[in-house]
Amino acid sequence: MNRSVVVSRLLTLALAVVALIPGTCPAQASSILVPMDLTQTNHLKAYGLAFHALQKGHTVHWLLNYRGGSFVLPAGKSVILEARLKNVSFSEVSGADVAVIYAEVERENMELVILEKAPRIAVYTPPNKQPWDDAVTLALTYAEIPFAKVFDAEVLMGELLEYDWLHLHHEDFTGQYGKFYGSYGHAEWYRTQQVQSEKLAKKLGFDKVPDAKKAVAEKIREYVTGGGFLFAMCSACDTIDITLAAHSLDVVPKEYDHDGVTPGFQDKLDYERCYAFTGFRLISNPLVYEFSNIDTSDYAKARGSDVDYFALFAFSAKHDPVPSMLVQNHVNVVKGFLGQTTGFKKSLIKRSVLILGEDTAHTEVKYLHGNLGMGTFTFLGGHDPEDYQHAVGDVPTDLALHVNSPGYRLILNNILFPAAKKKKMKT
Repeated sequence: MNRSVVVSRLLTLALAVVALIPGTCPAQASSILVPMDLTQTNHLKAYGLAFHALQKGHTVHWLLNYRGGSFVLPAGKSVILEARLKNVSFSEVSGADVAVIYAEVERENMELVILEKAPRIAVYTPPNKQPWDDAVTLALTYAEIPFAKVFDAEVLMGELLEYDWLHLHHEDFTGQYGKFYGSYGHAEWYRTQQVQSEKLAKKLGFDKVPDAKKAVAEKIREYVTGGGFLFAMCSACDTIDITLAAHSLDVVPKEYDHDGVTPGFQDKLDYERCYAFTGFRLISNPLVYEFSNIDTSDYAKARGSDVDYFALFAFSAKHDPVPSMLVQNHVNVVKGFLGQTTGFKKSLIKRSVLILGEDTAHTEVKYLHGNLGMGTFTFLGGHDPEDYQHAVGDVPTDLALHVNSPGYRLILNNILFPAAKKKKMKT
């Protein structure tokens, strides 16, 4: 069946459904259009509105490349009331209006993606993590999207199978406590973290923290290859690949795990097991606040905050709906932000990985996506899109002051990605 026939039947069905709603006629509103361009008053709450509609059993239409990736939702009283309470811009549209919009979507570089079911979301986070230490936790909380917290014990017990989408943030899967030894090795919070991590590793049956983290990384990899959606930010992006590459090696100096490293470990790394990176070199000096040469933080700092931006790639919505979903935004160029892992050196990214966004000089990758087995992974460099250089002890970001944040929109695009109807997905 060709595409025009499919779209025609969808439109006919939509209009037929409207006609069956008691008390309505073609001139009356049957849907609401939630624009996601510069006219939207609260982009972040708009994602929560769409998510809640899915939770209530409604179907949501995501119009890729139409006015910044707008949503069409049913015009129920509860949906409209929620939109008003959240200060989310919307307009009530009739079935005929929707048909006109969908016809434009069909003609242009746009696509209609059907969102069917609210994904089950898990955030990998230690019990003592503060909410502001994780941009995704902030985004989910502000958008009022429910999520569960999991950590090492839950992952090793196989609980990831209960979730569709998993987030990893400022986490060190190498077991080196973020390599803060040089600057914070004598700080009380650092020592407390080390003691707690070592106790947990022992409780889980491992001699040391790096071994426990390797097992956790392997379980997460199994989750993804089995069909899970993985989204990672900051140091989780590179440390999980480092740990997978070093699965049979000791690459952690004694300052962190109390014993030595495997001689010649650098030449024994297995890059085939990594998600996104290959050919990288590890930095084993415990006093250096860096894991490997994957990260581009030094380059970003040299540019300075005034000129640190990255550009989102434009994709064909009809032929590449997956990357198109992930880059939906009301701007094409996004303000950069630092992290322990700020971005990724382009030369160390596997050829099979799709680049979604890179710095304006085209040397550093900020945002990428790929497939592993039956699942997918998406990595976004940096710690907090609205806190350029987030430091230990910084006050939390108040998203009520950043309701139109392009960087936080990228996070929330990933939240809705797993809800897309699978037969609409073309990769």
